[in-house]
Amino acid sequence: MSGRKLRGLISVHIGTSGWSYDHWQGVLYPPHTPVHDRLGYYIQRFQTVELNSSFYRWPKQATFASWRRRLPDGFQLTVKAPRGLTHAKKLYAPETWMERIKVCWHELREKRAVLLVQLSPNHACDYDRLAYFLNQVPYWMRVSVEFRHPSWHNEAIFALLEQHQAAYCIMSGAHLPCILRTTAPFVYVRLHGPDDQYLYGGSYSDTDLHWWANRIREWASMGKDVYVYFNNDGGGNAVRNAETLRWIVG
Repeated sequence: MSGRKLRGLISVHIGTSGWSYDHWQGVLYPPHTPVHDRLGYYIQRFQTVELNSSFYRWPKQATFASWRRRLPDGFQLTVKAPRGLTHAKKLYAPETWMERIKVCWHELREKRAVLLVQLSPNHACDYDRLAYFLNQVPYWMRVSVEFRHPSWHNEAIFALLEQHQAAYCIMSGAHLPCILRTTAPFVYVRLHGPDDQYLYGGSYSDTDLHWWANRIREWASMGKDVYVYFNNDGGGNAVRNAETLRWIVG
């Protein structure tokens, strides 16, 4: 199981960013597995996933309902916000997008985890725009914001996230700051790979994973749920790293 219970009701969810990659054949699913069947293999080994395809094309409401039926009890589905909202409009006038997202979020019911909002590297800090966006997020929706422009990493933004109980996305990856800041009742971590030159490259060492396991235990001891997703998909590294970290934490 990737959803581990620590200290009572606190839970740790460890998985990967996406579940369908051609280069995961022979790692997560047998060679020549049809695309439609890949999720079935994924849920045999993990109980959470971060959906990334939604960034490029937001799924239909019926698709979310289908996932709710296909996913097993206890599974947690995190969904990445569409680039139309985060990159094209840079959170400007988010009402229409948020209405679409909320309708689909309702379809997942108890299997919904976190809405990941990844901002563009070209989107510099805009306190008022982020504040307006967070005001549109309903109280029942967990949201985490990943900032790619360095100007966002400041105390005013951290305080704003805390005010709205939105999680600052903790990152590991080339040219990204690894700031261990928690701003919500839950912690959200994206591990983009240990390569110091290229995002999504390399495999984390056991030493690295033990370090992250210690951080997870610290957050859990603070009474926070923890979500961790590996995004170093090349060569199936994310699958192996996620399973190793789960074993260490467990």
